[in-house]
Amino acid sequence: MAFIEEPIRIAPNSSYLVPTGLSMAFSEDYEVQIRPRSGLAAKKSITVLNTPGTIDSDYRGEIKVILFNHGKEDFLINNKDRIAQMVLMPVIKMEFEETDNLPDTLRGDGGFGSTGK
Repeated sequence: MAFIEEPIRIAPNSSYLVPTGLSMAFSEDYEVQIRPRSGLAAKKSITVLNTPGTIDSDYRGEIKVILFNHGKEDFLINNKDRIAQMVLMPVIKMEFEETDNLPDTLRGDGGFGSTGK
C-alpha cells in the first residue's frame, strides 16, 4: 500500500520508488518478497521493477516498492492505493563446496533455448 502525502505520477517507461510507511522485524529464517499485482500488470502495465523485490530479515528501514510503468500513459498513485503484494517466504540456507567435476545430465551445459519449445 502506498503511504504518500501527495499523489505520484509515473510517466511511461519510468520508475518510481514508492514509500509504504511499513517497517518490520521477522526471523532470519525468512525473507519478504515484494511482487507485482496481477491486475495492475494486466490492466495498467505496472510492474515491480526488481521482481521479486527481497527484504532481508536484518533490514529495519521503511519498505519501498520500485514500480515501473511499461504503459503508454501516465500512471497515478494515490495515498493507500494497493501497489504490490508482500509474501513471507522461508530461506533455505546451504553451504557451497568447490569441485572440479559435476555429474552428467541429459541437458549438459545447454543454455537458453536448449530444451526446445
